[in-house]
This record gives sequence, C-alpha cells and structure tokens, in this order.
Amino acid sequence: MAAVTSRDGTHIAFERVGTGPTLILVDAAGGFRRNGPMPSLAEHLAGSFTVVTYDRRGRGESGDTLPYAVDREVEDLASLIGANGGAAFVHGFSSGAALALLGAAARLPISALSLLEPPIVLDQPPHDDDLAAEIEALVTAGRRADAVEHFSVSIGVPAEIIKGMRQAPFFPLMESVAHTLAYDCRITPAVTRATLTSVTAPSLVISSEASDDRLRGWAQAVAAALPEGHHLALKGEWHGVPNETLAPALTDFFRHSA
Repeated sequence: MAAVTSRDGTHIAFERVGTGPTLILVDAAGGFRRNGPMPSLAEHLAGSFTVVTYDRRGRGESGDTLPYAVDREVEDLASLIGANGGAAFVHGFSSGAALALLGAAARLPISALSLLEPPIVLDQPPHDDDLAAEIEALVTAGRRADAVEHFSVSIGVPAEIIKGMRQAPFFPLMESVAHTLAYDCRITPAVTRATLTSVTAPSLVISSEASDDRLRGWAQAVAAALPEGHHLALKGEWHGVPNETLAPALTDFFRHSA
C-alpha cells in the first residue's frame, strides 16, 4: 500500500498492480479496496496497465477531512494522477463514473475515460440533497445499517437484492462506510449537461444488458452528450458487468485511445 496527501491535507491510501500505462479505478458508493469489484478488476487489467485502486475519502484507510465537498474528491483524484505518472486513463463505476467525469471537466490530465452505468439524469432538477440529509440523519442516530438499506432502496436496487442484503458478507463493510453514501448523493447531481459537453477526452460509456431501462437509458444519454462519447452494451447483471467481460472491453478501448 502507498498513500498520497491531497490538497487539503487528507491522506488517500492506494495501491498499484501491473505494468504499463496508468489506469485509475474509481469506486461506486460503498466501494473501496476491501469491498466491491475494483481489486478483482485490477488483477484482470494488470497485464496491460499499471492499475491504481484507492480508498475514496472516508473509506478504508483514507482520511476524511470535514466538512465534505465534492471538489475535495476531485482534488484527491488529481493527487493520485500526480503521484502515478502525471497522466492516466480513468475508469469509474456508477457514482465513481460521475466523479471521473467531474475530474475530466476540471481538466485533470485524463487521457481517456470509461464509465460503467453513470446514474446521471440530464435536464431534470436534482433531488439527491434530500437523500443525503436522510442518510446523514440515520448515521448520526447510530443507524448505519438502516442508512445503507435506505440508500439502496432509494436508488432503485431490486427488491430481491434488498431482501437478503443485511445477511450478505459484504454488509458490515458497507456499514463501515455508510456515512460516505451521502457524499455520493452529492457527487452525481453535480454532473450536468454542461459538465459533459466540456469533457474532451475519449469516453466509453458502458451499460449492462441486464440492467433496467432507466440505467441503460442514462448510459446512452450520457454517451450522446459527451463530445467524444461512445456507448457499449455488454452482457452482465443488474447494474454490473463481470470483470472477465469488462476487462477486455476496457483494454481494447484504452489501447485504441492511447
């Protein structure tokens, strides 16, 4: 493990695997190096890239300087790029894709972007501030498990997944970062149509063929709004694509974007 100090002094933990051009993976809500698909995805990509996984602020071994602001997470990404060669490909999943887009719009040295189902609703008033406040209230009351479930229900996780979620092996890890779900609620609505039109990097927007119409439609709309955007549908599950399917698609895209 290594670490970088972000602009506001926050310690951001990361690690690298593989060799080749730098590729930074940005986790979705609740994801960090101990939970979620990114460590396995990194191993699938390590033959072609130097892959960086990190704990977003407030998660795992990274710090969490308060008060939170979306711009601080963009600065974290800038610090990671600076510590890993000064330019990078970036792959983001869900709200992590939204964060990657904000970084590209801020003119970070991102050579190309891949985005797995960014939950961005264009041309509609955002309502996620209410959800962020509700998450924060539950966490403050010591109801971290309820915060995770409330977030999951609110974003449309299917009922069959919600039903067994509290018994799942990953649930304690989700509880440990429940407070950061409010951060993701603020990141996603920060991406507007103007944000997308300012992103000049080649961008691949991926959706799963098994996701609902809403998620697939959002991905298609984001791809259409990006000046260098392309959409790709892959076989997968709800709001996800297996790493053995995703990794070859990313490798092909980034190799042709170099």
